[in-house]
Amino acid sequence: MIRRIFLYCLLIVLGSSCTKQNINKPRLDSLLTSLQGHNKAMGSLAISVDGQVIYSRAFGYRSINGNEKIAPDSHTKYRIGSISKMFTATMIFQLIEEGKLKLNDRLANWFPELPNAQKITIGNMLNHRSGLSNFTNDPAYWPYSTQPCTEAEMTAIFAKQRPDFEPDEKAEYSNTNFVLLGYIIERITKKAYSEELKERIVSKIGLNDTYYGDKTNVKNNEAHSYVFAVKWMQMEETDMSIPGGAGAIISTPTDLTKFIEALFAGKLISMDHLNLMKTLNDNYGMAMFETDFDGKKGYGHDGGIDLFRSTLTYFPDQKLAIAYCSNGGAYNFDKVKEAALSIYFNKPFTFPEFKTSSLKPEVLDKYLGVYSTKQTSFKITITKYNSTLIAQGTGQPQFVLEPVAQDRFIVSELGAISDFEPLKNRFVLEQGDSEMYFTKDK
Repeated sequence: MIRRIFLYCLLIVLGSSCTKQNINKPRLDSLLTSLQGHNKAMGSLAISVDGQVIYSRAFGYRSINGNEKIAPDSHTKYRIGSISKMFTATMIFQLIEEGKLKLNDRLANWFPELPNAQKITIGNMLNHRSGLSNFTNDPAYWPYSTQPCTEAEMTAIFAKQRPDFEPDEKAEYSNTNFVLLGYIIERITKKAYSEELKERIVSKIGLNDTYYGDKTNVKNNEAHSYVFAVKWMQMEETDMSIPGGAGAIISTPTDLTKFIEALFAGKLISMDHLNLMKTLNDNYGMAMFETDFDGKKGYGHDGGIDLFRSTLTYFPDQKLAIAYCSNGGAYNFDKVKEAALSIYFNKPFTFPEFKTSSLKPEVLDKYLGVYSTKQTSFKITITKYNSTLIAQGTGQPQFVLEPVAQDRFIVSELGAISDFEPLKNRFVLEQGDSEMYFTKDK
């Protein structure tokens, strides 16, 4: 009997140890060093297994002011954009568990002036089935995005927008949903979103570097975001009163892995409500998306605000959490995550080759202008900075167009290709399996 018990315990120990594995740190370090050295990315990455951080590295700069460059560390805070939606959804489910809210409660209970408010439920907003138009896609968004706005001012903007479809007819991503959910949290609790975030999540699970953001404070180890066009250029900041519950939180990769681990451990909401967050309806969960890596199923969310990019994923079967926050560069943040996971699971991974090429500034003039397409109201403005071509879509941040061939440019961060036909004043944008033709406005 003693021998059996010993063998059983040994199997448990061996089994648990097999769920963890060492990561090839030098290989992953080499990738991040290469990205920094070629000005392709800067930020911070963390990987945690079974609650233990096995890899953490910050690289690049958190602040650049002339020749003064400040490197980040593991406590440098980044704007996490739409990953904030997971925090907002968690607080909504906490209020439901407290009997203060129901999934089928109507938006009209708080904002009767909004389109279809009598039909839209809390559940509709959580999984993007409300039909409320995404306010950040509106061309009018960009001019006011850097200015503080009150709840009344924001809801007045929402009230003027026509719905994209009838509630629960389909799913379409809309930041409007989660800004409103943040306001609803405040109205129910009669406290600021920032206070509720601190009480309900941050203090409860011991997050040290997570809070509702404000103007970037470099002295508080917060990062600015940058675009590289000949040199790193600091981006304008969105005022955090604008994204609110949809994207105003700042954090670190280590805190993010701790948050998602606590969420999946049932420390913040019930497992039943976690399952609702995970359940997909037209590919949308309730503030959560499903991802796959080599047959392994993960859950989480990506984020983007200004030129910050972030991703957070948890693989329940492997007890693996990975978070990456970037504050600049043209290398797709999903590829950084894919590379890190490939290295962790000892899967083949080919290091990217960064070939440098440039064009004379006067050569770029033939590409400049505002381009429209018949396929959507979305427009793309092409400008230049010295010898660098820059593209900016309606309501979107700027992206660098890198020359790879005659009249062909790529946006590495988006995995997009732009083929220009200067004589016809047009270009075709290829991304994934889709193509869109843009013609220069006269």
